[in-house]
Amino acid sequence: MVLEKAPDWQAALQPEFEAPYMQNLKQFLRSEKDKQKVIYPHSANWFHALETTPLNEVKVVILGQDPYHQPGQAHGLCFSVQPGIKIPPSLMNIYKELDSDLGIKPVNHGYLESWARQGVLLLNAVLTVEESNANSHQGKGWEQFTDKVIETINEQRNNVVFMLWGSYAQRKGSVIDPRKHLVLTAPHPSPLSAHRGFLGCRHFSQANQYLEDHGQTPINWQLPETPT
Repeated sequence: MVLEKAPDWQAALQPEFEAPYMQNLKQFLRSEKDKQKVIYPHSANWFHALETTPLNEVKVVILGQDPYHQPGQAHGLCFSVQPGIKIPPSLMNIYKELDSDLGIKPVNHGYLESWARQGVLLLNAVLTVEESNANSHQGKGWEQFTDKVIETINEQRNNVVFMLWGSYAQRKGSVIDPRKHLVLTAPHPSPLSAHRGFLGCRHFSQANQYLEDHGQTPINWQLPETPT
């Protein structure tokens, strides 16, 4: 496991790949594949979030928990699904909030690649999952790796917006320095909790205002009609 397509991340995270926990994680993933278990996303997309959003371009971080676990969904960006796949309920609520906050009308796909290319790091805490078995790869080492990703952003970047939705993301983001960055918190956009404060949180407009206030180009949250 290396970050060949993400050289600045590779430079920052190189020691992690040599650490004992990562060796154990690699062994676990290898053994799961040897047992003919289906793992999502495809191994080519395990580090897709880091490959699409270079460290020196990170403006916003959205934290998810673990990948979607049904066929064709996950491709390495949290909350995002591949073109042609039904939009998941949490993402539908994100679209609702974008509409009420910024007047951005929902598109008919759930492919968030254009956000990632603008500097929105769409990072899951756990980067793999077994098919039809949610949370099956928790506690295997990924969390330690993604904690280091967050620590690296906290230390090496300034004026990043962190959107922490739900208690899991908020605990994971506890290392973030609020004097250097904007930390936005809300309930998770899941249908189980979105009505408790995610809907109406106005995180997207707040993020763009903060970026502009600090001399950065705001994010164009309007996704293209056709997934690209």
